[in-house]
Amino acid sequence: MGYMSVNYCCRALGLICLSVLLLPAFSQSRPTLPELRQQIEQELSKQPGVFAVAFKDLTTGKELLIREHEVFHAASTMKTPVMIEVYKQVAQHKLSLKDSMTITTEFRSIVDGSPYSLRAEQDSDTSIYKAVGTKRTLAALVYDMIIVSSNLATNMVIERVGAQNVTQTMRELGAKNIQVRRGVEDSKAFAQGLNNTTTAYDLMVIFDKIATGKAVSPDASKAMITTLLDQKFNDAIPGKLPKDVKVAHKTGSIAGVRHDSGIIFLPDGRKYVLVLLSKEIKDDKATIQTMATVSEWIYKLVVSY
Repeated sequence: MGYMSVNYCCRALGLICLSVLLLPAFSQSRPTLPELRQQIEQELSKQPGVFAVAFKDLTTGKELLIREHEVFHAASTMKTPVMIEVYKQVAQHKLSLKDSMTITTEFRSIVDGSPYSLRAEQDSDTSIYKAVGTKRTLAALVYDMIIVSSNLATNMVIERVGAQNVTQTMRELGAKNIQVRRGVEDSKAFAQGLNNTTTAYDLMVIFDKIATGKAVSPDASKAMITTLLDQKFNDAIPGKLPKDVKVAHKTGSIAGVRHDSGIIFLPDGRKYVLVLLSKEIKDDKATIQTMATVSEWIYKLVVSY
């Protein structure tokens, strides 16, 4: 064998040996689900507050759950259950998405029926207040309720479909702890602790139903996904994900609370559900960044297998 052949063989053998030596390192760089759970818990512990995580890979059925049954103020995550109820009543022919509703800012407290009003400065959607007295379709109100989290649109929709009906539909879908009791800014109800509540597990359940076409019907689920994909607040779950990854989600926030929940669609057709909830937080921006990091880690785990 000539010098060049021997040299080539030696180099080839060296590369093979190097590959074998590096194989455990590459394997170790991809954490198992329990290892990732521990890593996420450590990351969340760096922030003041209480956090919950619910992840489900809809292809493999794998789950990662942290404080999944802890009860949280639902904030605007309750708007997804409200949307489901709208589509259910449409399917029952109780109403139509083409129905027109007159925009009003006055609503009734669930405590004693006394009136209270919503103001633009308390709402993430201010444009709708310029249209008070005019009519909008139920479809338009549902869309604004989700994509810009319009509180005014939400209260109008809840008055139309009934908060108790929303909760009952959640039970039928297998969400045992979501409670939708009222609209937004009902201060008397808030003072008495009559709030809308949720758990990470329950939100995971209903987004699983939407993702698999089992929320009302395949067509209704598809329509809801289309709306959720237009979400305008994209700093948490989608914050650090590649641009070709699509997220159909609904956020929620009040003082000391920051949530995000939805369905993540990968370019190869796979999808998973992720819910991130928090309460008693001190730094909203830092919490959002932490949630974006957790979302990124889960995404990297999913694409690695």
